[in-house]
Amino acid sequence: MTVSPPCRPAAPAAPPKAPPGDVLRTERLLLRPVRGADVPAVTRLWTDPEVRRHLGGPVVEQVVRIRQRRIVGAAGARAVVRAEDGAVLGLVTVEAAGRGGETEVSYQFLPEHWGRGYAREAVAAAVARVLETAPSVVAVTQEANARSRRLLEAVGLEHAESFVEWDAHQVLYRRRAARTEEP
Repeated sequence: MTVSPPCRPAAPAAPPKAPPGDVLRTERLLLRPVRGADVPAVTRLWTDPEVRRHLGGPVVEQVVRIRQRRIVGAAGARAVVRAEDGAVLGLVTVEAAGRGGETEVSYQFLPEHWGRGYAREAVAAAVARVLETAPSVVAVTQEANARSRRLLEAVGLEHAESFVEWDAHQVLYRRRAARTEEP
């Protein structure tokens, strides 16, 4: 006869841990997967005329509804959250096989958070993370978007080419990973 140990209440299961690369922390920010509660702020990014000024204008309602269903937990999409209060400030997206097969970073921030260095801090962290494993990273912005161009230059990307797309002059910026010499 086998004797079973006395029954004990099961300990509550620990919440599953996110893979190490899922949350990126900076001095003031968290870049984490988009959650359901973030959808209203992300929707504002897609529909705000000022945010979309250099991105082809506000996204049409039908496309917004599709994006709302797909953004939560989407690969590469990270909500940029202020660590001190959890406010969603913007969105940074990293696409591993972006333009020309290179890793591409893109970003949008809500206007009330512009001018405080949040975008620069978030994009710099995303670029640094990409360059840990990828040979390069690219970003595209409209030539007319001086603020975005300054941000890209501030985080070490360099103007690589200019072209016309979507009926507007565009600029592609690139940063290559630092090469390490073998001894």
